[in-house]
Amino acid sequence: MTDIPDELIKLERSAEVERAKLAGLTGGEYDAQLSRWRTASEAVQAAITKHVAAAGVNRYELEQAVKEAVRHGHEDPAAE
Repeated sequence: MTDIPDELIKLERSAEVERAKLAGLTGGEYDAQLSRWRTASEAVQAAITKHVAAAGVNRYELEQAVKEAVRHGHEDPAAE
C-alpha cells in the first residue's frame, strides 16, 4: 500500500500523541486522558472505515501502512 491519505496520518499521529500522554498519570487524570485517547482512536478507525469503503482497499493493509508511516516516520508523534 503506497497511497495513504494525509488525513489518516494526521489522525493516527494525534491518537499516538494522546496515548503517549497516559504515561505517569493516575486516577482521574488517567481516566480523562484515556477518554481523549479513545476518542482520537475512534476517529482514526472511522476515517479508515470510510476510506476502505470509498477506495475498496484492504483494511488490514491500510491500517498497518498508516501505523507504520506514523511510528516509523521521521518524527516521534509521542514527543510532540
